[in-house]
Amino acid sequence: MTRFALIALLAAPAVASAQAAAPLEPLSLFGLRAGAPVTEVSSTVAAIDGGRLKCDQSGVDSRVSECRSTLTVPEVSEPLELWMSAIDGNTGVMTIAGNFAPDELDMLRADLEKRYGRVGAKVQNDQWMMQWVRKGTMLRLTWRARQGAKAASVSLVDGNILDNWTARRGTPRPAGKPKSTSKKKAAPVDTSAVTTVESERPR
Repeated sequence: MTRFALIALLAAPAVASAQAAAPLEPLSLFGLRAGAPVTEVSSTVAAIDGGRLKCDQSGVDSRVSECRSTLTVPEVSEPLELWMSAIDGNTGVMTIAGNFAPDELDMLRADLEKRYGRVGAKVQNDQWMMQWVRKGTMLRLTWRARQGAKAASVSLVDGNILDNWTARRGTPRPAGKPKSTSKKKAAPVDTSAVTTVESERPR
């Protein structure tokens, strides 16, 4: 056996191990992913349909920006609403919601299961839910019947961002209120609209 053949043989297990340990695809919908920077979300929204992500700094915590937009995507016949809460410029919680035709919802479910694996659907009263968790992030699909259509929403949550924010939060400082005179006031986020999103963080 030549020296080069021996090197290739010894390297083969390492290559196979590296392939097996390839990073998993981030949880996302329509190119929008949990934990994405606000600038990335804004660029993705613009690329989808030329829309604009409108944000405003929270009046409760100056590190939080609250954003919203409307999305028009080929996969869904009606426009979708996007709400988002970002912390220190990164998405903590994002929800995309609207009315789906029954076949559109079936295609969405099939696509998510193909990308992230099959999960069981849970039902409570008239609401159904499917959930995927990956590396501290969560994607949750919920839907219910409404006059022939399906009112559905997808929540994308980055639990790491929410946990870090909670750990550093302490006593929140109202936006616009100066800190002590020994420190500079934080620069305000350039924003223009307000919305608040609440969702369960992944465990």
